[in-house]
Amino acid sequence: MVGALALVVAGIGTAAFSSHSDRDTLRASYQTISASYSGDGNEVQTTRSFDRGQLEQQAKQQAEQKLAAQAQTKQKVEAAARQLEKNQWVLPVTGYHLTARFGQSSGLWARTHTGLDFAGPSGSTIVSVAAGTVKETGYEGAYGNRTIITLEDGTDIWYCHQSRITVQAGERVGPGDVIGYTGSTGNVTGPHLHLEVHPGGGDPVDPEPVLRDHKVNP
Repeated sequence: MVGALALVVAGIGTAAFSSHSDRDTLRASYQTISASYSGDGNEVQTTRSFDRGQLEQQAKQQAEQKLAAQAQTKQKVEAAARQLEKNQWVLPVTGYHLTARFGQSSGLWARTHTGLDFAGPSGSTIVSVAAGTVKETGYEGAYGNRTIITLEDGTDIWYCHQSRITVQAGERVGPGDVIGYTGSTGNVTGPHLHLEVHPGGGDPVDPEPVLRDHKVNP
């Protein structure tokens, strides 16, 4: 009787161990299979199937993003071009010849020459050499009719001996905008534009190298 009971107990124990072992084996197999589909988070997920509707939606989004990027690039290019044009310098007059340069001396002047003289026919168009704001206009003794334009870097440009001034103080001008006409007002021997450059509104400097630095060769 005791022997039979021992055999029964042994059988149950074996069956129980076998059952636990099977469950562990199944659990391990499931985890392996699951990992092969979902991954452990460290590898790239791939699939052979796709949702065509989702693909079309993503393609549409990509196309819209591309157009937006192209539009943004175009805006940046146009803004850069406008800024370049805004900072570009131009000749103040045409049809001229230079008659007096910075630093020269003459009995015609009370001191050395402080600008660059562009001689030409009276009434020739004078334009702003660069973008800026008209600081002052009016008659100024030996300088005759004078316009002062302050550029964006604080440099003052003087345009002197004009026959007529066509801008007013406070007005914004761009490179090439008409500001007046050449004449013989003030202390002159003939019609010309006397151009002066005053960095920071201070003492005058030679206009020629300044013009050349801005790609303008007088």
